[in-house]
Amino acid sequence: MRALTEARELGFLGPGPLEPQLTHAHGFAAAWDGPPPARAADLGSGGGLPGLVLAACWPTAWWLIEAAQQRGRFLQGSVEELGFGVQVTVVRARAEEVGRWPDLRGTMDLVTARSFGPPAVTAECAAPLLRRGGLLIVSEPPGGADERWPVEPLRELGLAPQRVVTGEASYMVLEQVAACPERYPRRTGMPRKRPLYG
Repeated sequence: MRALTEARELGFLGPGPLEPQLTHAHGFAAAWDGPPPARAADLGSGGGLPGLVLAACWPTAWWLIEAAQQRGRFLQGSVEELGFGVQVTVVRARAEEVGRWPDLRGTMDLVTARSFGPPAVTAECAAPLLRRGGLLIVSEPPGGADERWPVEPLRELGLAPQRVVTGEASYMVLEQVAACPERYPRRTGMPRKRPLYG
């Protein structure tokens, strides 16, 4: 995918070979383990992984959320070049803001996060977007442990850890078992400044 080569040249992806990064992106689909979701969002889409790769694999309606304007412009250009049309929408805004938008809140079957932030930040920004029964799939670092996703603080967001999927990489799968309370996400910057746990 030429867009990913460009993303690497711009410094939006790591400098290593693209093949392992593509394999890692496809791992999100394996962790989903079912028919393609109807609606999905990718937090911190940056260089397009896994959002652009999954959009090419599934007929899913995608929202690629990226606050950095330069990366957002890159994503918009890539979406147009790849001919995704109305299938993929680039959202140039903070995830905390997007989680309060009535047309997106509580509507996603899937939210993905590759390198978005610490677990507490990722969970707080993802939960408001998910419908009940929707899944959050997060790429885990080598040696990622269950204590990164404690049950009690996640319950406050309506999330519950379901399983860890391990292959060439590891992915944490969490389910939105209850509607996220209206008070989340907190205002911009607060999830990182005062995380719910960790």
